[in-house]
Amino acid sequence: MNTLLLHPDIQEFIIQNTGADLTKLALQKNPFPEVEWKLILNQIEARSKAKEKLPTWFSAPNIIYPSKVSVEQTSSEKTASYKADLISGKTLIDLTGGFGVDDYYFSKKFKSVTHCEINEELSEIVAHNFKQLEIENCSFFPGDSIDLLEKTNQKFDWIYIDPSRRNDAKGKVFMLKDCLPNVPELLDFYFEKADSILIKTAPLLDISAGLSELKNVKNIHIIALENEVKELLFEIHKNYTGEITLKTANILKEKTETFEFVLNEETSIPTYDFPKKNIYEPNAAIMKSGGFDEVSVIFKIDKLHKHSHLYTSESLIDFPGRRFEVQKAIPYHKNEMKTELANKQANITTRNFPETVENIRKKWKIKNGGNLYCFFTTDVKDNKIVLICTKII
Repeated sequence: MNTLLLHPDIQEFIIQNTGADLTKLALQKNPFPEVEWKLILNQIEARSKAKEKLPTWFSAPNIIYPSKVSVEQTSSEKTASYKADLISGKTLIDLTGGFGVDDYYFSKKFKSVTHCEINEELSEIVAHNFKQLEIENCSFFPGDSIDLLEKTNQKFDWIYIDPSRRNDAKGKVFMLKDCLPNVPELLDFYFEKADSILIKTAPLLDISAGLSELKNVKNIHIIALENEVKELLFEIHKNYTGEITLKTANILKEKTETFEFVLNEETSIPTYDFPKKNIYEPNAAIMKSGGFDEVSVIFKIDKLHKHSHLYTSESLIDFPGRRFEVQKAIPYHKNEMKTELANKQANITTRNFPETVENIRKKWKIKNGGNLYCFFTTDVKDNKIVLICTKII
C-alpha cells in the first residue's frame, strides 16, 4: 500500500477530480511526481465507481482504494447490509475477504470478524480503511485462509466464502469446483472449523448445479438490486438434511420485495386462465428462482401458460414485481396488429413467444417508449396473443 497517497494534497486532488474524464486527465502532467500517476488515476476512477455502490467509503476521509476491478467485483453496501441480517453469532471468518464490504456489515452483527485475503496489499488496504471507518472488532490475516484454518484451534460460528472462478474455467459451464477455493472439495474440512457456512456465488451459477455439488443446504438466497440479480447465497449447516427453502429479495429504493418457497414441494399445482383485468410480471430474483408454479399457488393468481411466466387476476393484489392493467388483449394477427399497434409507440416484452422484440419492432414499425406496455406471449390454449397494458404504479 502506497501511504504517500494519503498526503492531504493528493487526497484533495483525488476528491476534486472524482467523476472527471480520466482520458483527458491522463494526458495532463502529474502534479505529484513522488507518486506514480497511474496510482493516483486509479484512486480517482475507483472512488468514482464507489459513489453509488459504497457511499460509506466514498464519504469517509483517507480511504485508499484497490484496483477498479476489486471495486467492481465487491458487494454493494445494500446487498452486504441485507446479507448481514440473514445470519448471527459471535464469531465469523471470511475466507475471501476482498475489499471488506461484507465484513464491514458482518462486524455490526458479530462480536468478532476475521478477514482473510491472499493479496497482502489488499489486506493492508482493508485494515487501513477499517481504522478510518472506526471498525475495531475485525482482525486481518494476509495469506491463504487454509493456512490459518489449519493452524488455529478456534471454532467459528460462521464461515463466509466468496469463491472466484479460475481463469482457466472460461467458456465452461460455471461450477463451484471450477472456483478458488474449491468449496465442494474442502467442505468437510470447513465443517471441522464451523457448523454453519454461507457461500456467495455469482448470479450466473445454475441453482441445481450448485445443489448437485453441495450438501446440507438449508436455505438458498437470491439477492437482486433494482431488479438485477447480484448474487446467490447457499446457507449450509453441518448434518442438516431437511427441506430446502428458496428465499428471494429484490432490493428497491423504497422497499425490498421478498418471496420464499420450499424447493420441490409437490403440492404446488398452479391454476391457468385467459388474461383478466390485471397482469403480473415477477421480479428478476423470482425469475432466477424458477418458482413459477409457487407464485400461482402462494398468491392465488392464474398463469397464462405453463411456459409464459406471466400471471393474471381480476382483483389487484400486492405483488413482488411489475403490475399492469390490461386495456386490450388481441390475437397476434396481421389485421389486429395493423389496427392496434402498427406505427405506434410502446414498451415491448416477449414471454414464451417465437419472435424477438427487435423483429416485432421492425415488422410493425413500433417505436420504443411511451405509456403502453405490450406483452407478446402465448395463452393457455397455445394461441399467440398481445396484451396491451398500462403500468400500475
